[in-house]
Order: sequence, then structure tokens, then C-alpha cells
Amino acid sequence: MNEGGESKEMLNNERCWEAVVNKDKGQDGQFVFGVITTGVYCRPSCPSRRPLRKNVRFYKIPAEAERAGLRPCRRCRPLADVGVDSVTARIRGLCNYIRGNSDSGDRLNLDELSRHAGLSPFHLQRSFKAIVGVTPRQYLEACRLKALKGKLRSRISVTEAIYEAGFSSSSRVYERVDTRLGMTPTEYRARGKGLSISYVSVESPVGLMMVGATNRGLCFVQFGESHHELLEMLRKEYPAASLQPMKQPYSQQFGLWMEALCGHLRGDQPHLDLPIDVRATAFQFKVWKYLQSIPYGEVRSYTEVASGIGRRAATRAIARACASNRVAIVIPCHRVIRCNGELGGYRWGLERKRVLIDRERAARAGTLRFP
Repeated sequence: MNEGGESKEMLNNERCWEAVVNKDKGQDGQFVFGVITTGVYCRPSCPSRRPLRKNVRFYKIPAEAERAGLRPCRRCRPLADVGVDSVTARIRGLCNYIRGNSDSGDRLNLDELSRHAGLSPFHLQRSFKAIVGVTPRQYLEACRLKALKGKLRSRISVTEAIYEAGFSSSSRVYERVDTRLGMTPTEYRARGKGLSISYVSVESPVGLMMVGATNRGLCFVQFGESHHELLEMLRKEYPAASLQPMKQPYSQQFGLWMEALCGHLRGDQPHLDLPIDVRATAFQFKVWKYLQSIPYGEVRSYTEVASGIGRRAATRAIARACASNRVAIVIPCHRVIRCNGELGGYRWGLERKRVLIDRERAARAGTLRFP
């Protein structure tokens, strides 16, 4: 292989085509094939429909396919499991570099990362997203937020923690807290201390439901057998927050949120678009956003969710992200089932999960009736 990463070894096109026809996994990592009509390149074992031979080209390494203007297949992800001398090894090394230098401020830009990895900025962006699942910038931000969480638990000031974690300004952190940290840095450091949460328990079509909210959005929507049980769950989730029961008449904002939730459970309001204020890792947030895109009355398997977020091998992690959901219905984790049609898990009970799915299907079909 020369300095540019290009192999001089010639490929046997007939053998390569035979491997593609047979979807030979043993040849994965030995070459990739490109389909000029779709602009995509794949590994030999790609499960997609076999292309016409006249439209196929063979390349020793992914970099050659990309220089020909092709992009990696999203289904078989040809950049994910190739050899130690491949782009994958460079990306893995780059991840280590980012983690070790995430506090370097704006110096860790795309040009710097490209030089370190020995790839062009365009090739780096495409390869990094295909292998890691997020862009270099998103990965860097996730590393900085992780470092920030650790520093916020120490005794240094919030401002010092922000800058020591590598953020160039506090405004950049506060722009991202609603989607990644779930609270402001000060609130996170204090485990919710000073945070005011209003809550109320109501009877719903699927049992007793408690709703908790801050002034930014819903932070707790869960089902239980009693008000006391639900309140203990809320206290455990936010041990240092100020919990205040919501009295009627509800504030205008809270009242609208409650009306939307109850209407959704009755089948009157299929689409929910409510603000949430929850703590989440970058991976959890990605999973939850996908769950919110599943249409009302439909379900997806854990495998389909994993493929949908570009992490085909992360089915168990998907299940853990669903189990970590603290805002039932708003993040519809009940719409995720096993690929064999079984319900799988549900933290609020499988019977409730079945009822929720059945009610949504009936409402969508127009067969749900109320007295």
C-alpha cells in the first residue's frame, strides 16, 4: 500500500463478483464494490438486492471508492469492520485523540482533526459519521459535556468547570443543556437543588399518571398504582429539587401540556409536540428523538431503531435507553417491540404497553369508541 493509502494489488473481478453474488462474509474487508447507478459502495455481504453486473465496480479499499465519487452504504456500513490498516483504525485513533484533547478549545477544529487522521476534511466527515454514528463536532461536544459533568461534581466554580472542559464560552453550554445535560450546569451540579418542579396525579385511560414539569418543559410522566408510589419515584429522580403540588386552576402553560397529554391518551390528539426537560446522554437523546418520529399507531423493532440511528449492533443499548425514559408517552418507548412480534420490556408493565399499542391502532383506524 502506498503513502496515499491506495493498494497496488490488482483485484480479480470475476472472484469479486462471485463473492458479491454469494454475499460472502469471508470477503468483507478484502474489497468493496460500488454501484455506479446508485452512487453507493458496499461490502461483499451486503444484504441489499444484487445489482446488475454491468453497473458494478470493485475497489481494494473504501478510500478508492470514495475518490470515484461513491458514498458508503447505510445498510451494510462498509467502513465499520475493516482491517487494522484501514480508515477504521484511523478513526478509532482520532476518537482517542479527541477524548484526550477535548479541553483544547477551538484549536480542535476539522482542519486539525483531518491533519491528525491523515484524511481530507470531506473524507473524514463521511468516514467518521459512518463508523462512529455522529460527526466529529458532535463527538467532541459529547466528550466536553462528559468532562463538564465530572468537573461540576467537584468544588470548582461553574464558570471554571465550563472553561476547563474546553468550551470557549458559557453561552455554548447553555445552548445545549436542554438536549444533552437536561438541566443548566448549576442545577446539574446541585442534583436539581433550586429547581422547582410542579406535579399532579390524574386518572388516565391506562391508569394513574403523574406529570411533573419545570418552567422549561415536562421532566416526569410516569404511571403507578398510587399517588404515594409516584411521588417517591419523583423524589428519587430529583432528590434535591423543590417539589410543589400543582393546584387547580393550573397555570396556562401547564394546563395546555396536561390537556395535550390527556387528549393523546384518549385518541383525540395523535401527534404530541411537547417540550421536555430531562437529563440524557448523547446516545439516549438520539434514541429518544427517533422514537418520537415513529408514527402514531405504528411500532418498530429494537433492530429497526438501531438501524434507524445508524447503530445496527446496539439493540441492547436501545433497550436500555427505552428503559431509562422518564417521560412516558411524550417519548413513546411503548412503540418499540421485539423483531419476532413479542412486546419485549416496558417499565410500566407489559399489560399497559399492549393497551397503549392497541388503543393507538384502534384510534388510527377510527374504531376507538368512548361512552
